Parts: sequence; C-alpha cells; structure tokens
Amino acid sequence: MIRTPETFCIKNMTLIKSISGIRGTIGGSTGDTLNPLDIVKFTTAYATFIRRNGGNGQNAEFNNHRPTIVVGRDARMSGVMVDSVVCGTLMGMGYDVVNIGLATTPTTELAVKQLGADGGIIITASHNPRQWNALKLLNREGEFLTAKDGNEVLSIAEKEDFCYADIDNLGHYINCDEADQWHIDDVMSLSLVDAEAVRNAHFRVCVDAINSVGGIILPKLLDELGVEYTILNAEPTGNFAHNPEPLEKNLQGIMQEMRSGNYDLGIVVDPDVDRLAFISEDGTMFGEEYTLVSVADYVLSEEFNKRLKAFNDANGISPLRAAAGDGPYMLSSELTTVSNLSSTRALRDVTYKYRGEYQAAAVGEVNVTTKMKEVGAIIGGEGNGGVIYPESHYGRDALVGIALFLSNLAHKGCKASELRATYPNYFMAKNRIDLTPDTDVDAVLAKVKSMYEGTEDGTNPTRVEVTDIDGVKIDFSDSWVHLRKSNTEPIIRVYSEASTIEKADALGKHLMQVVYDMQK
Repeated sequence: MIRTPETFCIKNMTLIKSISGIRGTIGGSTGDTLNPLDIVKFTTAYATFIRRNGGNGQNAEFNNHRPTIVVGRDARMSGVMVDSVVCGTLMGMGYDVVNIGLATTPTTELAVKQLGADGGIIITASHNPRQWNALKLLNREGEFLTAKDGNEVLSIAEKEDFCYADIDNLGHYINCDEADQWHIDDVMSLSLVDAEAVRNAHFRVCVDAINSVGGIILPKLLDELGVEYTILNAEPTGNFAHNPEPLEKNLQGIMQEMRSGNYDLGIVVDPDVDRLAFISEDGTMFGEEYTLVSVADYVLSEEFNKRLKAFNDANGISPLRAAAGDGPYMLSSELTTVSNLSSTRALRDVTYKYRGEYQAAAVGEVNVTTKMKEVGAIIGGEGNGGVIYPESHYGRDALVGIALFLSNLAHKGCKASELRATYPNYFMAKNRIDLTPDTDVDAVLAKVKSMYEGTEDGTNPTRVEVTDIDGVKIDFSDSWVHLRKSNTEPIIRVYSEASTIEKADALGKHLMQVVYDMQK
C-alpha cells in the first residue's frame, strides 16, 4: 500500500500544554499532537514572551545585541525535525540561536548561564516513550519558567499575537560543542565532590544510558573521576532499548548485569539525564526515592560537621570535651532540605538527624526550586531521582548526583547495599485513577480533604495532618497518601508510603475506592 500523508494521521494522539512547555506525540492532526505547526506556534509565543520581558542580548557572547536562545536536545528520533523547526522559528523572530546539539537538560540549563543568553529551549520528553517529544522552556537564569511566566506564554500562543523579523533583522545560527565540558567542569569544581577519594576507590560501574545523551556525557564525567565503566545502551539513536522511565520493572537488563558481581554500582539515567537511579552491587535496586536521600545525607553530614566544629571552636569546646558531650549543645544546624509532597519521608528523617529543617513543596521542579530559594535550602529535589544542588544550579542534575554519591561511597568505604541499609526503610505504592470527561477533580479532592481534616490518627494520639497546596496529602504518624491531578496526563496520581509495600498499597487503594464511590 502506498502511504499518503493522510495514512499517518492517527486518532487519539496527545498534545499537552502546560506552564513548563508543550509535550506531545509525534504525528497526527494539528492542535492534537506535537507537529511542525504547533511547534512554530509555541516557539514563537516563547520568543515573544522573552522579548516582552527584556530579552535584548546585551549579555550574550555570540551576537550583535540580538536576543539569544540556547537550544539543546536529547537523542529522540524526532529530535532533528523538532530542532530544525525550533531553530528556524527563533531565527525568524530575530533571535540568534546557539545550538549545543545533543545535550542533557542540566547541560542546556548551565549553558544558558555560561553564555549569558536570554533563555533556552530543551527538546526532550524526559522519561516518556520514544513517540513523545516536548519543548521545555528556560529563563535567562537557565531555570524553568515560573507558573506566572508559563501562563503568559500560553496566553500569547492562544492569541497568536506574533510579529516576525524583517530581512535585515533575521537571527543567526551558531553551533557550540563546548557545553558538555562546561557542565563537567562545573561538577568537578563542587566543594563536596572529592575526585581524589573517588579515584583512589577504584570504582567499577555499569551504566544504562537508554540510547540517549547519557551515553555521550557520562563516559566523559567518569573518565574525569577515574572510574572504570561499562555502558549499556550507549548509542544515542533515540530508539530506546526499553521503557525509558528508570523504574525497577524497566531495568531488568542492567540488574542482571550487576548480578555478575563485576561492579560496585549500577547507574541509570533517563533520556535527558535529569533523573538518576542506582543499583547496588548485588543487583538490587537502591531505590529511585533514595537517590536524593543518599546524596542529601552526604551533603548534610559534611555541612553539619563543619558547622559543629565552628560552634565548638566558638564556645571553646575541645574535641575530647565534645566527644564526652561536655559543654553547650548545638540545638539547630540551620540546614534545610526540600522535596515535593510525593517524595519519601526518609529525606525528612535524615534531615532531622542533622538537626535540620525539612520543607515540602508542590510537585514540579519549579515549585521545588522556588521553595528552596525561599527557605535557603542546601539541597533538594524530587523522589523520582531528581537531585537539585544549588552550589551548582537550580535544576535536577544526574551528573551532580553521581559525583556526590560516589564521593560519599568513597568516604564511607562501604558497599552500596550497606549504605542503603543505613536509611529509614519506607515503601511507596504508586497508583492512578483515570479521569472521565465529567469528573470534577476539585470537588473530589475537596471531599477527601474534608473527610480527614481535624481527625485523629487511629494508631497514635496525634491529629492527622492534611496539606492542600497541591492536591491533597494526608499524613498519618507512620504513613501518608497523596492525591493530585497530573499536569501531563488526564489522571489523578495516588502515591502512598508506609513501612511495608502491602500497607502502602492498601492505603492508596482505600483512597482510590473513596474516589470511585464519589463518582457513582
């Protein structure tokens, strides 16, 4: 059969517009998918927003005072097409484009700052399957747009109030191949990355690069750290060897390889390398939720000891007196961590161990970074393997996570499985409720909130804590459940955590049944 363009149009494809950009499946009808016309529309809206908000190129390195946008992409099969449309549109708007090519999300974020650009566009659908792609939009700080700014971009796109450059003011196109090295140099310069200790540990690791940009940059980082490595799925074809979300059910290949006993650690990233998961030397999952916990433990430990020493010195307490518990007691380390409401309670527990303060944020990277800035957090992130370390930048960064984790492992001189055993053991169940078109999600969540607000925990004489900054989270003394509407799919996510997976799953399914009963 001869395939005409019409045969490519598949029904029920998806285009999701949100404050962080647009995400969709490739192919199909305009308005319903990620296609060239919609890519032009939203790229133009973003460029218009940048111009209206002071983009003038005054700080850019590669232009003649034109506004400049950095563009980077992961290795998805649709990446070349999307990249061409994005870059051409930006030039048509009068912007100079610095294209860093195949690059991780954090690499692109750092490049915006390095070049003094006016913004950036990352072409990646993160952990979504290969038929998806997306535009993620950055401000001049190399950070995701705030909700207010994202809504402004959506409004501009809706109105299509566009004006393109004339012939004398078209933008220029610049290739840049230095961004990976800028990123690696940034990681290696971090005060708590102990490259010498890592080199002396002679680690051997196995990496699953999921046929994307991790296969390009991670070998360079590991070479700098003196780590021996094997890379699985290294070729950046974008034809992912398995479902790219770094969850246990998708990682049987590397887990089997780890059971050979030839490695100290398994490292798994998603296609744009902002999410990070570890596998212990025995082939068991370290736990995606525990990526941030373990890295935060290292950062908190180092900073706590530094502040404790300063406190003791200021109060004339010798090391012997301090060891004996003699003298004033440092009541607070003033160290703060942040994660989102759907992340494990273990981060809070570890933070308290160092006399610090834990703060929760709404789900979404920009919400976490906003809260981190507000409270001056030393580290934060998300339980999906996203580590945000402000000393580097305000963005999830797997390279930063790898370097800090290996430094911690080298300092402790233990196996990954032994390190994992030192942390509180929680189990998380992740369920979902598929929404019907007539579901009133706000009413459902308000009803759930009213059922638990002001009640007492049946297992503990304390009140149940209800938080509604992002959906509804119900905290019990030994467990919690969080219901929230997804920003990227027509579902309610139901995350729950308890001391066993059975208890966590039962808690989540109990709340799911409550919702189902409301819909009858």
